[in-house]
Amino acid sequence: MEPFVTLKAVAAVLDRPNVDTDLIIPKQFLKRIERSGFGRFLFNDLRFKTDGTENPDFILNQPAYRGAGILVSRENFGCGSSREHAPWALMDYGFRAVISPSFGDIFKNNSFKNGLLPIELPAGRVSELMKLIGDNPGLTLEIDLPAQAVRGPKGFRADFEIDAFRKELLLNGWDDISLTLKKEDLIQAYEEGHNRPWQAAVV
Repeated sequence: MEPFVTLKAVAAVLDRPNVDTDLIIPKQFLKRIERSGFGRFLFNDLRFKTDGTENPDFILNQPAYRGAGILVSRENFGCGSSREHAPWALMDYGFRAVISPSFGDIFKNNSFKNGLLPIELPAGRVSELMKLIGDNPGLTLEIDLPAQAVRGPKGFRADFEIDAFRKELLLNGWDDISLTLKKEDLIQAYEEGHNRPWQAAVV
């Protein structure tokens, strides 16, 4: 997993609450067995018309927001089913962080496990940030994970909380596999001491 320390990226606004995982990545696109390639289906029902052409009214199809790396949305982002494809799709499209007043619990956990940073800010600060972005299309925000701060133009700064362990994982780019491999010597020693069939269940 790629470490997350600081991020400077264009911010885009999805001004709606309760964005569920089926809206993020519709169920008909969940047949792939690899993690890559989901970005082109992100927000499919919003990005595209029924004939497959782009919807010019959708924020990510507007020139100022193409290539955005930070998404700002309303409360309960990522609610709905537990599909891990939701953070996969966001990251494959190019997002590294989502800012919202609150997140669906499973989506939030899946995001941390995959290197997508979910930042919770008070609803008032989110509204302030949305207005700042709306007034300055294509503006760049900076996310400083060590300082736990979001910074923007005109002196905007919002501090956020994050679990210390999750912060350490993101800063180092450690996922569950990385944590397991850190104990490789202990695992190997255990296996070498239990190499006979009747010892397999011995702790």
